[in-house]
Order: sequence, then C-alpha cells, then structure tokens
Amino acid sequence: MKKIILSIAAVALLIALQSFTNHSFSSVDVINVTNSKIIWKGYKVSGSHEGTLSLQSGSLIFNDTQLTGGEFTIDMTTISCTDLSGEYKGKLEGHLKSDDFFGVEKYPTSKLVITKAKQTSKNAYEITADLTIKDITKSIKFDASIYGKKATANLKIDRTDFNVKYGSGSFFDDLKDNMIYDEMDLVIDLEF
Repeated sequence: MKKIILSIAAVALLIALQSFTNHSFSSVDVINVTNSKIIWKGYKVSGSHEGTLSLQSGSLIFNDTQLTGGEFTIDMTTISCTDLSGEYKGKLEGHLKSDDFFGVEKYPTSKLVITKAKQTSKNAYEITADLTIKDITKSIKFDASIYGKKATANLKIDRTDFNVKYGSGSFFDDLKDNMIYDEMDLVIDLEF
C-alpha cells in the first residue's frame, strides 16, 4: 500500500513540476533613474531648443524576456535647456515651467503607462501607451528597442493635445517667426 501511495505521490509531483515549468513568469525591473535620461526637442520657425527631463520613478514588466508593460513618472520640475546658457537659459526654463507651457507648480509630474507592447523583432517593440501631461491623458504609439538592461525609445508628441498651446500656429494667427511647432520629440534612454 505504501508503494502505491508513494507512486501516486511521485506521479502527482512530476505532473505538478511539469506544469510549473511550462508557465512563464512575470518580472518587474525597476528603472535606474540616475543612469536614465529623457531628452526633449522643440521646434520653432527660427530654429529649435533642446534639453533634459529626469525620471522620478519607473519600471518595465517582462513575461520571461518579452516586454509586456511598464510605468514611468517624469519629474516636470527638472525641465532644463541644454542649448542655451546664462540669462537666456534661465528665461527659457522659467517660461517652460510656467502656465504658458507645462505649469509645473500645479502639474509637477507627467506619467507614461505602457498598455500594449507588441514584439516586432528580437529587440524591437511597437508600444501603445497612455501619456498624461497636465492631467490630460492621450494614447500614443511609438517604437522601442531593448538590448540587455537598456531600452531606448523615440516619441513624437503633439503638445497641443495636452493643452500646451503657447505660440502654436494651430491656435494663434500672425505669429510669423515666433511660431512654435506643435510636434515635439522625446528621446528616452533607460537603464534597469
């Protein structure tokens, strides 16, 4: 009788181990915010400006090695300009933080939440995400690449979708050389 019980227990254990190894596991990789960076670039008729933003927190979710989700909080109070110096740098940064642009006193953070990640090749993904700026959330799509413990993405966003309309030719007439284009770029480099 003991042999029968031991045999049944052994078979049950093997079945349990087999089903256990056939399941995939999710993991959450926390972003190293110190070694990660966001570069923004905005365009106007007479040129462009660029700078950086810092991540407050972030994580990527994987099912085995495949990206399935993620969430990031951007510290909007860290917006800086890297192509100017001195007085002009300070003026632009102050203007970007003001209610004309991102209103960082009222909206100190923005958020990006990955809602879908479709793998298009070994290291490439087509991402669908909810981007929230100034408490306005819009769905966006962009491509991302993951190599080892690093991820990169290039986003194009229409700032006017988030009520950032200052200098927009879509909303104001006769801006001439003072017009700022609606579309801006974000280049995101993550380390996790």
